[in-house]
Amino acid sequence: MQSANAKKFRAELKDFMEAALSEPVRINRRDGESFILMSEQIYDDFRNEIQSLQRRLIAMNEVMDGKTTTLRRGEDRLERFKKKK
Repeated sequence: MQSANAKKFRAELKDFMEAALSEPVRINRRDGESFILMSEQIYDDFRNEIQSLQRRLIAMNEVMDGKTTTLRRGEDRLERFKKKK
């Protein structure tokens, strides 16, 4: 990950934006605070991965808490989502 101070970042904004297309860039302030510049695609990929992991964690917690039902052979898994007539 590339890193720059705020002054260098402002002076070379275009170059850092180009670099952020392939990897996040850390921008450090004098007071120690840091920021990350990344492309929208990388950000979306991170968000999707986090959401996927959250769904898996919720599903694993449901299994551990016994909130699941046994599926019998030949049973339609999607039956509970179909509209009742």
